[in-house]
Amino acid sequence: MAESSASDSGASHETVRNVALIVLDTARATNIGGRGVARDQRSSASDSDSVSNVDSGQESVSNAAFESIDDRTMPTLASIADEGTAFERAFATAPWTLPSHASMFTGTYPSEHGAHGGHTYLTDTLRTLPEAFADAGYETVGVSNNTWITDEFGFDRGFDTLRRGWQYVQSDVDMGTVIRAEYLGGKIRAARDRLFEGNPLVNTANILYSELLQPSHDDGAERTTEWVGDWLENREDDRPFFLFCNYIEPHVEYKPAREYAEPFLPEDGSYEEALEIRQDPRAYDVGDYEITDRKFDLLRALYRGEQAYVDDHIAKLRSRFESAGEWEDTLVVICGDHGEHVGEHNFFGHQYNLYDTLLHVPLVCHGGPFTDGGRREDLVQLLDLPATLCEAAGIEDPELETQGRSRSFHPETDDRPREAIFAEYVAPQPSIERLEARFGEAELPERVYEFDRKLRTIRTPEEKYVVGDDGFERLHDVTSDPLEELDLSEESVERTEALGQRLEAHFEGISDDSETGSVAMRDSTKERLADLGYL
Repeated sequence: MAESSASDSGASHETVRNVALIVLDTARATNIGGRGVARDQRSSASDSDSVSNVDSGQESVSNAAFESIDDRTMPTLASIADEGTAFERAFATAPWTLPSHASMFTGTYPSEHGAHGGHTYLTDTLRTLPEAFADAGYETVGVSNNTWITDEFGFDRGFDTLRRGWQYVQSDVDMGTVIRAEYLGGKIRAARDRLFEGNPLVNTANILYSELLQPSHDDGAERTTEWVGDWLENREDDRPFFLFCNYIEPHVEYKPAREYAEPFLPEDGSYEEALEIRQDPRAYDVGDYEITDRKFDLLRALYRGEQAYVDDHIAKLRSRFESAGEWEDTLVVICGDHGEHVGEHNFFGHQYNLYDTLLHVPLVCHGGPFTDGGRREDLVQLLDLPATLCEAAGIEDPELETQGRSRSFHPETDDRPREAIFAEYVAPQPSIERLEARFGEAELPERVYEFDRKLRTIRTPEEKYVVGDDGFERLHDVTSDPLEELDLSEESVERTEALGQRLEAHFEGISDDSETGSVAMRDSTKERLADLGYL
């Protein structure tokens, strides 16, 4: 039987005044795969120069305060979790930004909301979380540093303001081609081609900021923190607020400043060597080049350095909340939108599969009923945020509550806890056709064509089953095989069939939004998405 949709919640208990949802783009849970699994137990590579496909590069966290947060890498997040509530088993509904955010905003699965690799736009047929807060009398403000989460792809509904965090002056024209050109002549040509598209003065200001003022290791975090802090301290609106903020660090390319990367580098590795490594996830996934174990170790150090950098911005943001007198009156939710492969399962980036490396994310709530909540081991999903945040704020929005499968994880909720979580990968992004266009049809290995499928998964605390519409299936015992390396589907036929039936029943009755198509993206948007490894 399919799980019922959310909530009988209301304002029967104490509510919070403000809500802040802070998304750390591409931040995966620290302890991917289970408790206390040390790196030397997980690596099967004996030659440091061999090509990596197994070692997770994660350290043992069996004695750590939290399973899903590395307090060495992200001490601020760990501190906020210690004061609030840490959800150790939180999972995304999809392995990449667009469908995951759409689920967070609507409480629905990708096949319901229709924003995925085959249809890269959130249509206006579903109610969104910002709309619910706006209609309840909240000031709604968003800052996004990921190009997917902008008005261009349908994410502005309900926001009074939705800013592009990487821009000094807000503009529909992204001058990224100037910023990314590697030599002066290229920058001059890019500026000449793009300067008069839109407002030349605004474009000039954004170029000057990016070229002269923005730190080279920063992809919008500093500007975002500064703007949100100024907004908090100077706002004159008496209404409560809903704030959404997307920090894109630690997304590819990993380029933290030296002081953030060096604490995580291998003893024999240098910062310069790490930055020289080619970071092109799609090229790696199609076999265009190889990355050795040593290089993946260096890349993981850069990835952790990016996490440490954004953790510093969480600290600064908290300070600005406190100086504005809003910290104690705000429910602050901090989560990853999906995870990342840095060599695991022979992948780089976050496409083409549904391993826990991509779905298991940190989730921390602080304020109101979540204060001093400790560690929670119950299964939760990011699509549970709409029901949870509305319940915490005392907002009743029947349309949002009933359109999907969001279940509140509020400490005093009447919603039933989850016995399993579910996720989908509806269509590959980029598509196989895009890969052929970029790398040449003759150059793509056979395994790449296996990516052209729809995947769904069910995960309980003990087991995980993944099935594709092409007949692919895998079964894992995630207690004894946390890295999902051993497929048990053929030897455990009864369990495979039982989980398969449960998965099918869960999605029964959900309309599969099979609409395809993409918005006509601006050239500057395509270039920024390509820079992030999406195209």
